[in-house]
Amino acid sequence: MNPVWQQVFRQVDDAWPEQLNHLQALVREPSVLGHEAGVQRLMQATFRELGLHVVSFEPDLGTISRLRGFSPPEWSYRGRPNVVGIWHASETGGRSLVLNGHVDVVSPEPVSQWSHDPWAAEIQDDRMYGRGACDMKSGVNAAVWAVRAIRSAGLQLRGDIILQSVIEEECTGNGTLACLARGFVGDGCLIAEPHHDGVVVAQLGTLWCRVKVRGAAGHAGGTTRAVNAIEKVYLLIRAMRTLEERLNAEKHPAFADNAWPINFNVGVIRGGDWPSNVPAECEMEFRMAFYPGTSSDEAKVIVREHLHAAADADPWLRDHPPDITFYGFQAEGCSVDFTVCPVIQSLDAVHREIMGRGLRPEVITAASDARFFHLYYGIPVTSYGARGAGLHGIDEYVELQTVRDATKVIAAFILDWCGTAG
Repeated sequence: MNPVWQQVFRQVDDAWPEQLNHLQALVREPSVLGHEAGVQRLMQATFRELGLHVVSFEPDLGTISRLRGFSPPEWSYRGRPNVVGIWHASETGGRSLVLNGHVDVVSPEPVSQWSHDPWAAEIQDDRMYGRGACDMKSGVNAAVWAVRAIRSAGLQLRGDIILQSVIEEECTGNGTLACLARGFVGDGCLIAEPHHDGVVVAQLGTLWCRVKVRGAAGHAGGTTRAVNAIEKVYLLIRAMRTLEERLNAEKHPAFADNAWPINFNVGVIRGGDWPSNVPAECEMEFRMAFYPGTSSDEAKVIVREHLHAAADADPWLRDHPPDITFYGFQAEGCSVDFTVCPVIQSLDAVHREIMGRGLRPEVITAASDARFFHLYYGIPVTSYGARGAGLHGIDEYVELQTVRDATKVIAAFILDWCGTAG
């Protein structure tokens, strides 16, 4: 094996206890939407300790709202910064690299169903449990400590490293979009999402929608003279299921081997306030997936027309059409060619030499920030990181050995991609 790599791997192994402590500190920050400031202060301090040039900034809505890929939020960015750490190359002639990762996490509720405190980062049987341990604070941690190992080994690079610690990957992607809008770009990008034995070559688009239905209030003893808004929402849910079935029957070539890639999910329902009242209002919020090649505007038209067609078939909803609002995710899907993407080819070669096996191409039925790099900035990109389970679910964990392995692979990939100086 490359002796320079071995030198760096020794640094990874020697610093492993410190790296674990850092990962636990990240997981113990409850960085759900709107509460990312604490974990970003930690990332800012980490970048400074590494000797990087550090930039911290809040996304500017006036700037990013005009850009392709923007998703409209319903909340403020005040006090919720992105943090970027830059290691400037000591020589020219290499390729620059963005190492991107998000520190926002989804809610752990219902916490009562967890076997481990979601904010304690408990370690048991070589697993670290906690919300965000796998998705994706372990990846952020691996990327940072890969850079640290290279610097600790006394090596210099021919290409800049741009570490991006971003917010809002879980709801808009505007954190990454704001980084790119400020010019924090590179010749390639690795997003350290939890894909350990494979690299992502295709992902779906995602659309968030809110539908509000009005009924007619009344006493439960006279339901024939009232209109239950909750039941009318059920009608629209069934209609969306038919759209889901239709899209899954159409198939996109990248998802040909997936039996059911398109998923419709009702994530929130609000309706009613008294068991003996017929509810006059009901609101649902849902997530709908779309294949690559469908723009967010096209996806909105498809959803709106489908819901209106279902409403027109119902006598009440025909005269009282639902209010339809799109917010949050308006993410487009994308796909890349495994055989020609230079980031994937470099990473695959490195992984094969270190781990003794190549990487397999993976398609995911979710969205990630990779779309910004590929679709809007022409930057070759893929995702690779640690392995775990329970993402967005109960008892999320990451396998710690895969965090250490991913740190070494990412470090070797950096050296291969950027080139060493001197």
